[in-house]
Amino acid sequence: MLPLLRTAAALLFLSLPAMSFAQVLSVQPVAPGIWAIEGPAEQRNPENLGNNATFGLIETSEGSVLVDPGGTWAGAAMLHDVVRTLSDQPVVYVINTGGQDHRWLGNGYWKAQGATVIAAQDAITDHKDRGSLQLTMLSQLVGDGLTGTEPAYANVTFDHDHTLELGGRRIEIHHVAAAHTPGDSFVWVPQERTVFTGDIVYIGRIVGVMEFSDSASWLEAFAAIEALNPAHLVPGHGPATTLARAQADTRDYLQNLRDRMRTYIDDGGDITGSVEVDQSGFAYLEQFEALARRNAQTVFEQMEWE
Repeated sequence: MLPLLRTAAALLFLSLPAMSFAQVLSVQPVAPGIWAIEGPAEQRNPENLGNNATFGLIETSEGSVLVDPGGTWAGAAMLHDVVRTLSDQPVVYVINTGGQDHRWLGNGYWKAQGATVIAAQDAITDHKDRGSLQLTMLSQLVGDGLTGTEPAYANVTFDHDHTLELGGRRIEIHHVAAAHTPGDSFVWVPQERTVFTGDIVYIGRIVGVMEFSDSASWLEAFAAIEALNPAHLVPGHGPATTLARAQADTRDYLQNLRDRMRTYIDDGGDITGSVEVDQSGFAYLEQFEALARRNAQTVFEQMEWE
């Protein structure tokens, strides 16, 4: 990043109201030395600076590990202010769990602090494919809050699995299959039986099945999380929770949609009527009215050729 842009971003963040990060990001202790940091369930805007997702912090005696960096340079700085209230350990590693903006566009800030960024190769390919579009979208949604944000890619890459041994903690990163984005990964802390799922799991709101998503392999990724039998689950959106709640809000939604869509296709249904496939059992999820019909159409397009 050019020094002038970095300075401008720093000045922008300093100009934000002092209590803004406390209003935007809430902290939930999960296990000893492990926290969920939850952003609001709303669209990206100048107040949340792209941090409309759930992040995580894992503290060790040799430094902390941040799960996802924030959605912009200023959003990463906001996240850093929260991290400082939780641990005196510097953030030495940042894990990118997927391809959405809040999973990687804050990388530049953390690299400037000296952190090493880790991501699956499929996620980096997605970053490069969609980064320009994401920046264009963010410029419209967060305005000046985007100042200083530039694509910055991971230092350490892996295909399927990567393990950190840090300060007596083992931290595993697994990319099993495409889910919400092609490079979605989850982070497993076996000692505390805690999993950070990234966008493989949404809690309290409907998942978004996009043109770059894969509803079939998404269920494979979820099954790999189930196999861990985690005691604590930190989703990509929503509060830390249990596996049972994740199964209800994410797995069961996707399975229901695919099962009903398979019946609809086998009965000769076309794409026009696909949006009427019954998803009413999940109307309790936030953003159901906004996304359910679009999800159905996307899943139809995917399953028509399966």
